[in-house]
Amino acid sequence: MTDANGTPGGVAPGWYPDPYGAAPQRWWDGTQWTAQVSQPAVPQQAVLHAQYQAPVQGPRPALNPATPVGTVWIWLVVLLPLVSIALLPLVRFDFHYTLDSGQLDSTSLANPFSMFGPWYFVLIAVGWLTYAVTVVCSWLDHRELTRRGVVRPFHWAWSFLSSFVYVIGRTVIVRSVADRRGMAPLWAMIAVTVLSFVVATIWSIMLVTGAVNDFSRLAYYGA
Repeated sequence: MTDANGTPGGVAPGWYPDPYGAAPQRWWDGTQWTAQVSQPAVPQQAVLHAQYQAPVQGPRPALNPATPVGTVWIWLVVLLPLVSIALLPLVRFDFHYTLDSGQLDSTSLANPFSMFGPWYFVLIAVGWLTYAVTVVCSWLDHRELTRRGVVRPFHWAWSFLSSFVYVIGRTVIVRSVADRRGMAPLWAMIAVTVLSFVVATIWSIMLVTGAVNDFSRLAYYGA
């Protein structure tokens, strides 16, 4: 029983509806209301929302200015494509034929598949090996950055997509925690990419020019 003021009368101590409306229930010690109140129940929907809500990650702490941000692994990621660039000129596209008194010999053959020689397959194998080593080096670089104190460095798995993607992402994060240091690998990667494009373009032009010249000679002597 409660009186007009919501005070239980003649009842034992216990939890009763809070007459002040501050909580669902308030403790009655047998003579007066105490400061103890019950906590409102958390709705089940709110509990589920809290469970499945993604945790909010704070900003990355700044790196010690004395901590180096370059690793041998990131430089391997950047420079490994130079191996394929060096091997590219070795892949040749030649038409072989013999002349007999100014005419093509009957056994002469212009071989359009001559570029698929040993060096071609060496280049393909080196390309796949470089790709695999780049992924491993990206993982080692990620681990080393973590050891040096970089919180949540750019994930190494992006190197599966492209080594350029990994270098760009790494540079963005490293610069944000290392007072804008760490641009050198990105500039070097850009230089290597430009060099690759130039070498591949020159090689393609020489390939096409050689093929056209050989076809011209074959047409001339075969006429």
